[in-house]
Amino acid sequence: MCGINAIFAYSPDAASVSRDEVVRVRDAMTIRGPDGDGLWLSDDGRVGLGHRRLAIIDLSPQGAQPMASADGMVRITYNGEIFNYRELRAELEAEGRQFVSQSDTEVMLQLYERDGPAMVERLRGMFALVLWDERRRGLLLARDGFGIKPLYYADNGRSVRVASQVKALLAGAAIDTTPEAAGHAGFFLFGYVPEPHTLYRGIRSLPAGSTLWIDADGARSPETYFDLSKTLATAPIADVDLRDALSDSIRHHLVADVPVGVFLSAGLDSTTITGLAAANHGAGLDTMTLGFDAYRGTANDEVPLAETVAEHYGTRHHTRWVDGDEFRDHLPDLLTAMDQPTIDGVNVYFVAREAAALGLKVAMSGLGGDEMFGGYDTFRQVPGLVRNLGWIPGIGTIGAGIRTLAAPVMKPFMSPKYAAVFEYAGGYGDAYMLRRGLFMPWELPDLIGPDLARQGLADLDHRQRLAATVDGVEGAARRVTALESAWYMRSQLLRDADWAGMAHSLEIRVPLVDPFLFRRLAPALGRPGGPDKQAMASTPMPPLPDAVRRRPKTGFAIPVQDWLQGPNAQERGLRGWARQVYAAQTAA
Repeated sequence: MCGINAIFAYSPDAASVSRDEVVRVRDAMTIRGPDGDGLWLSDDGRVGLGHRRLAIIDLSPQGAQPMASADGMVRITYNGEIFNYRELRAELEAEGRQFVSQSDTEVMLQLYERDGPAMVERLRGMFALVLWDERRRGLLLARDGFGIKPLYYADNGRSVRVASQVKALLAGAAIDTTPEAAGHAGFFLFGYVPEPHTLYRGIRSLPAGSTLWIDADGARSPETYFDLSKTLATAPIADVDLRDALSDSIRHHLVADVPVGVFLSAGLDSTTITGLAAANHGAGLDTMTLGFDAYRGTANDEVPLAETVAEHYGTRHHTRWVDGDEFRDHLPDLLTAMDQPTIDGVNVYFVAREAAALGLKVAMSGLGGDEMFGGYDTFRQVPGLVRNLGWIPGIGTIGAGIRTLAAPVMKPFMSPKYAAVFEYAGGYGDAYMLRRGLFMPWELPDLIGPDLARQGLADLDHRQRLAATVDGVEGAARRVTALESAWYMRSQLLRDADWAGMAHSLEIRVPLVDPFLFRRLAPALGRPGGPDKQAMASTPMPPLPDAVRRRPKTGFAIPVQDWLQGPNAQERGLRGWARQVYAAQTAA
């Protein structure tokens, strides 16, 4: 886990790469990599690579980056971990290749020398990489299949700048900071900025599961190598060995040269991971639970059951209590660490802080279980709305008329979503938007102004993009899996795990979010008789405690609404929190 950056002056009339700029952007990410830094500038002044290191695999100097191939023709700076690097190394060694380090980075270099850009399809892990190919005089950008690790780039038509964080690119002071309308609109619609947008016209996110090649002719279009919707749409019906598949993923995600802990709540996802990890890890596994004083002794208190699970599996357990005063004290630091505005991530920020205080560099999270195994109420509500109302001919057009008349009348008394029930019942994408949306489209002019709202909605084209997410995917549950995974999980949960963990120099691993696991489970996910949350929870041996298996689904609650009570209704709850976050992130 690291912070990476690069500049490539690809146009003949571009200014040479500034060493000071590369260092300034790199060191804006020091917290991502406090264990060391690296820098490489090409002799001709056209390329610069930077790296901040958080040493997880091969802690020696031989694992430092940017790293060069033996002949110096290929150089790489990358963020993340490759969990199958030992298998790939053995394969390359069998072909006669030799290694000078024990790092996964060197494996990637040699794999690229053999396979070229196609090597990304062999990588099992979480990664964002920048690779300079001297022979082809080009720069390769790549990002893991689900987009666990972020990568942003800014192309002004002469030079391209790349970094792990939006704020790091801004620190270079060479970016077009004109507002990107789609990013601003997207934040208020969803509570996060949907990929590939940011708040700035000059910065884009490299889409998850894609590569981008840049040479003297400029940047090509991103090429997709992993498409989760297509994977669901084309997977043949088949049974899966769920225990073996999950154990295999856990085993790979435990690969590290430092201790690996687990975030443990009372939910099925993290308790399942704890049980499987304890079986693979053996004695001494560290687990951590976040408790909130506001919930102590109530149904939302995760601590007692989590402690029961920890004792059951013999882990070294740690409970971290947070109250409203502490939240408010840390709010400025939290907002500074937040790379793009989001209404989530508070819980991850505090539990990551506790893990780092324990001396850990790596912790596993149960993120992804609800998306894969149908744990959210959206798996019931979205299909129900489409089934009950979507069959009515012209329901969207009729509903838009009803909403136009009803919304102003209903606004003072209830959520604006009620006025749009008929308008958004015609398809899975619309119904998902109605369920997951934070603000509705017609509310945006009051939030960001009519011009930015109008342009943002047009550029974002969210209704068409949501519909395209389920194109070709058959089955209600599989469609919701595609929507939750491609939108909420990818653009919010995974991004929040990155910035909130990195705020404390902690690598957060997500073994339930793994393309290799996903491909293995795709034939059965969301199909009748396919694996659900209870099936997932039945995989650890010894079994989870009955109290955990019988516990009703409650979701992981955080008392932000209680902590942020303001003098008027607009300042309360998640909608009020969104206004506060947006104001902080756009103040500069």
